[in-house]
Amino acid sequence: MMKKVFVSVVVLGAVLLLGRGVLWAHFGMAIPSDNMVMADEAKKIKVVFSFSHPFEMQGMDLERPLEISVVVNGKKEALNQELIQTKVMRHKAWEVTYRLKRPGVYQFYMIPRPYWEPAEDKYIVHYTKTIVAAFGDEEGWAEPVGLRTEIVPLSRPFGLYSGNLFQGIVLLDGKPVPYAEVEVEYYNQDGRAEAPSDYMVTQVIRADANGVFSYAVPRPGWWGFAALNTAPEMLKHKGEEKEVELGAVIWVYFNPWTEKKK
Repeated sequence: MMKKVFVSVVVLGAVLLLGRGVLWAHFGMAIPSDNMVMADEAKKIKVVFSFSHPFEMQGMDLERPLEISVVVNGKKEALNQELIQTKVMRHKAWEVTYRLKRPGVYQFYMIPRPYWEPAEDKYIVHYTKTIVAAFGDEEGWAEPVGLRTEIVPLSRPFGLYSGNLFQGIVLLDGKPVPYAEVEVEYYNQDGRAEAPSDYMVTQVIRADANGVFSYAVPRPGWWGFAALNTAPEMLKHKGEEKEVELGAVIWVYFNPWTEKKK
């Protein structure tokens, strides 16, 4: 009898762990040291690229990306040679230090190598970007970078308050994706946020028929939006053809409301 009970407990525990694993969404991450630079002089910022479950603060190794670049005023600048290996959540990550030389809207993005996820039996490729506004310029924030899949913001992706409604359009091969699934997650950087249920770790919404989604952010901080689609092609893993998840990810910072001191 005791043996049967023990086996039942082990199986139940395994099911619960599997359930938690499924609920933890993967996110490519691109987090700058500042997303609004107001100084009148040239300034350096640092952008850190990683791969993780951001709410639960569980990291994964990010192999050196295929491409790290920045687009400003329609011009692309490759930054691969500037990459320095670092660690985020105790796992391999990459960072670049970039000097902002002139006013503009700087779109930093990453094209990673395919990541094999055994728990989901598929590869994951998250095209990830973040946007930095510099020296008062705000032109071009709604322009697509030209990634295979990306989220183009319909809300200006800087100067936002927590509680604001954020909207974006999901593109795949340059075309809107009707009813695309979008996962939303908070970067729990200080570890203080706690989800009352595993269902609360990752918010899940769908775009409308035009590929447009909306989400009202409940608290200040960095929030990631990941639109997921399955690639038409497959990749081989140990001789077997496997599906490839294509993620269009954007990271946006939402500011707290402040008032003058009396």
